Amino acid sequence: MHGSESGSEPGATGRSGVDHAFLALERELAVFLRRARANSGEMAREVHPDLESAAYGLLVQLESAGPQRATDLAAYFGVGKATMSRQLRALETLGLVIREPDPADGRAFLVRLTAEGLDRYRSVRDARRERYVRKLADWDRAEVAELARLLHHLNARAEN
Repeated sequence: MHGSESGSEPGATGRSGVDHAFLALERELAVFLRRARANSGEMAREVHPDLESAAYGLLVQLESAGPQRATDLAAYFGVGKATMSRQLRALETLGLVIREPDPADGRAFLVRLTAEGLDRYRSVRDARRERYVRKLADWDRAEVAELARLLHHLNARAEN
């Protein structure tokens, strides 16, 4: 009997019909996501002690994509308008974002990072990047690039 028939090798489908490659992927993603959520909370508190971890992602998106409408942010994160409004109000109260009239539509508003929000976010982002550099110091640069490429591919698939 070949190893792939027994189900003992990664990627093999055993008698139970379980594809072990996808089982391993699910297990590793669960660990990764648990750690990412904890990390996000830590980074949010580093930006501001009162910042919710869920709102940290808004800072990431606003820094990378620039000013956006609240409805576009809600769609991007897959949350309702009420949830997005609450998170944006909290960020405004902390002085990290501001709403400004949309020049393309006077009835709408764009949300953007304030100078303080941008400075605080970039400081935390740079410190996080340094932690990755230290943690992955023994990895080959090609492995780091491949991991980034594969994660990008996974994220792009999730958006469709």
